[in-house]
Amino acid sequence: MLRCVVLGAGAGGGFPQWNSAGAGCRRARSGDPAALPRSQASLAVSADGETWVLVNASPDLRSQIAATPVLHPRAAPLRNSPVAAVVLTGAEVDAVMGLLHLRERHAFTIHAAPPTLAVLDDNPIFRALDPAFVTRCAMPLDEPFELCGVTLTAYAVPGKVPLFAEQAVDPGPADSGEAIGLALSAGGGTLHYVPGCARMTNDLRARLQGAACVMFDGTLFDDEEMIRLGAGPKTGRRMGHMPMTGPGGTLDAFAGIAVGRRIFVHVNNTNPALLSDSPERAQLAAAGWEVAEDGMELTL
Repeated sequence: MLRCVVLGAGAGGGFPQWNSAGAGCRRARSGDPAALPRSQASLAVSADGETWVLVNASPDLRSQIAATPVLHPRAAPLRNSPVAAVVLTGAEVDAVMGLLHLRERHAFTIHAAPPTLAVLDDNPIFRALDPAFVTRCAMPLDEPFELCGVTLTAYAVPGKVPLFAEQAVDPGPADSGEAIGLALSAGGGTLHYVPGCARMTNDLRARLQGAACVMFDGTLFDDEEMIRLGAGPKTGRRMGHMPMTGPGGTLDAFAGIAVGRRIFVHVNNTNPALLSDSPERAQLAAAGWEVAEDGMELTL
């Protein structure tokens, strides 16, 4: 069976974001139980509960590991970890920066599509991960492979290049491995983890059909959210993220897709659905969707 722990459910910057005075962030800082904090999106999966694979390495990874007992070192030897591998779904800062927390001579493998590996190779700071201990592996697309007893299939989804790699003009959509979805299983049902997706396609719809669980991009509630709130100049789609609602949004796109459990991840601090007492959260619940929380666990 596949055991999963949501290490972080927030988008880049987390919730509350360090420099945001938004209403939701203020409620989270005050300890409001309806505005639970979220760290930046990451997932841990295991086939046996002993050896674990991380999906993405967020900037919050050190505190995420500290908050997750199954990821703590065992009694001996002095330095050890149950983390055996990291799988990357893209090269955005909030997916790769946490790799630098894993630089203390612990052996593990990094699996990523070629565009993401190219970003790591081009940035000298990632040389802090000693290649004598950390191996980088090109992840095949559309071909199942096994990692620590977990069967994974990586596939390209519509997205964009990382923000730091953009030039002055809109680079347009990317769909050659810059953004990755993952199908994960270990003898039971299949979990799809898709933390970033710009639009639904017929191929993606067919992949998700019949899944036991889908954890899907929940960055913004509506496409104009960042602009309307004065939090940024871009729409969700321009940033490579489908909005939850509106024409062509996730709720519409999943109509007719048979999925056992639907969970939003990578939820931005501006998104009112983070607030459990909001009408937006009620709207999602009525449509059969959950909003992930840090520490959420499920077994498939």
